[in-house]
Amino acid sequence: MTKQQLIVMACAYSVALVAAVYFTRATSRRVVGALAGGAAVGWMGLGAIALGETLGLWRVPLPSTPGLFALFYFGFAISCSPIYLITWRVAVRFGRRGLVVCIIFAGVIGPPRDYLIAAKYPEWMVFAPGVAPVFADAATYVCIVALGHAVMRLVAGPARGDRLARRPWEAA
Repeated sequence: MTKQQLIVMACAYSVALVAAVYFTRATSRRVVGALAGGAAVGWMGLGAIALGETLGLWRVPLPSTPGLFALFYFGFAISCSPIYLITWRVAVRFGRRGLVVCIIFAGVIGPPRDYLIAAKYPEWMVFAPGVAPVFADAATYVCIVALGHAVMRLVAGPARGDRLARRPWEAA
């Protein structure tokens, strides 16, 4: 990816984060938790890219300079943060079952998304043939959503503790 592409990606996902903050009515503590989850997952994602390349599952050329690498990491981290605000709202409304559905959904929709991006921009990523890269990509998405949500929960507290959480014994 070029520097311009990384900047455009980071800006687009920043807009998505602002929209997610607005529509989920997240508190500042929850936003900080989502950003912390994105930061943790950014490192995990970079490790997953390196592991997938080592195992021959995919090829993702990482930036060669420290500045571009930092921009790549920032883009990765900021792109995941809105997901955790959405999973938080789902967990508030539907509990653990809803969160599990979100995690499974990410594992199902993630690989087709990545394969579409790889088809459109082959200089960004290339997958090896076979089903192993599909399952590895799906597992990576599952880990990204689960780990990021867990970090957000550690920082901002459980979803049921929020002021927006509905309690069955209270009137709506």
